[in-house]
Formats: sequence, C-alpha cells, structure tokens
Amino acid sequence: MLTVNLGPLAAPIGLLLIFLALLVAAAVGRMAGRARKAGITHVLTDMLIAALLAARVAFVAAWFDTYRSAPWSMLDIRDGGFTPWAGVAAALLVAIWQGWRHAELRKPLTLGLAAGALVWGGVFGAILLTSNTSLPKSSLTTLAGEPADLAKLAAGKPMVINLWATWCPPCRREMPVLAAAQQREPGVRFVFANQGENATTVQRYFVSAGLELDNVLLDSGARIGREVGSGGLPTTLFYDADGRLIDTHVGLLTAGSLASKLGRLQAALPPPR
Repeated sequence: MLTVNLGPLAAPIGLLLIFLALLVAAAVGRMAGRARKAGITHVLTDMLIAALLAARVAFVAAWFDTYRSAPWSMLDIRDGGFTPWAGVAAALLVAIWQGWRHAELRKPLTLGLAAGALVWGGVFGAILLTSNTSLPKSSLTTLAGEPADLAKLAAGKPMVINLWATWCPPCRREMPVLAAAQQREPGVRFVFANQGENATTVQRYFVSAGLELDNVLLDSGARIGREVGSGGLPTTLFYDADGRLIDTHVGLLTAGSLASKLGRLQAALPPPR
C-alpha cells in the first residue's frame, strides 16, 4: 500500500503514518504528564519543524548540483527530497534539549515518543509484510497495440516504472526529468505506463510536448496502480535487477529526488565479478 484515498485525494501512506505516530505520542504524553500538567504537544511540533528543516537541508546539500540551475526548487518540498537520518537526529536533539531544560517533561516525552515509535514501526512493518514487492503482472500493450511483458522488458536490468496520465499536471512537469534520465542511464530500463488512456491521446501529447521516449506502454484499466496499492498520480516504482521493489515515490519527481532514488538502484546492483 502506497497511498490512502481521502475523498478525491490520495495521501502517501508514509505521511499519514508520521501524523498517526505524532497523535499517539501526544495522547500518551498528555496522559503521562497529566498529574503535573505537562503536555508535550508543543515539543512534538518543534521536533517536527526541526526534522523537516534538517532533512531538507541535508538532502539539498547532498544533491546540490541538481538544484543549482533552479535555486527556487530547493524550497519545493513536494518532490519528497528529505534525508531521514538528518531529520531524526534533529528531532531527537530537540527532545533531549527540552527534557534537559524541563524535568517535568522527561517522563511524558519518553513515554510518548516510545509509543509513537512503536505504532509507526508496527504499522509500517505490517504494510511491508503485506506489500507486493515483485514486478507488476498486469497486462500492458504498446502504442501499436501489441502485448508487453515487464519481466521480459527488464531483461535483467533495474527498472523504473512511471505511472502517469496526460491530464495530470505533476506528471507532465516531471516527464522531461525522466526523459533525460532515460537517455543518461542506459543501464536502467525506464517504462512509462500510461494509466487509462488510449494510444491516440498519448501520442498527441508527446507530439505537442516534443518528447521522445522509449518503452511507453498502455495500462488501459489502470491495473498497476491497484496492484501496487497507489491511487495517486504520478507514482514511480523502482525495481532492482532481480525484479524486487526497493523504493517508491508518490508525487512529483525532480532531478534531485530522482537522482537519490537511482542512487539506491545503483547501490542494489551486485558487485562486478
């Protein structure tokens, strides 16, 4: 499961898990500190802000070359470019600082954070255990109407599958980034699986956008999204050379966020003999 539908919107499951963990931490902290009237909601808010800032700054610093040509894109956190360890470290430093300054917060903060971490870990682990990590088996066709098989197309290479549609604005914005990566990374198989549209619509879009892509396929029933548990577009799936899902991205990809995902693919490659 990659997203949860909230009415017409599809929210990434990772984001919802963070907010669930924060709610549990706040509730447990409130109960633990009730006797001394020591709530931890303000500390959790400070931790979240510090985590977001540190994780974003660390990510931009690591992939600065991809942001150099468009500095304002550093502020666009919609690309999901965050470095988790930096965010966790910053949040823990805030918690330690507040606990050191205010003795009455130590017990509720410790119990609240432990409860939140347990909930996050338990739900995340359950999702991992029930997730399909193999290549999608949905029936696809080429723009010429011929059947396509993802396993054969991969041919032992890492594969990036982008789920998109012509009516989707972030899909259109990220397409040039993916097109450039396809030309630059011949060792990775890029597949563009259009969701629910016909060949004429797709071809007309590529002509108007001036894009030339390999491996454009049609998923007429939008089955891949349901198979991997994503109701949002764009969704990009990253598979290693053995066909195992090692990373995902729901929403807009920028050069920086794509580079970080491709770095994970390269790290998963077997060492040369």
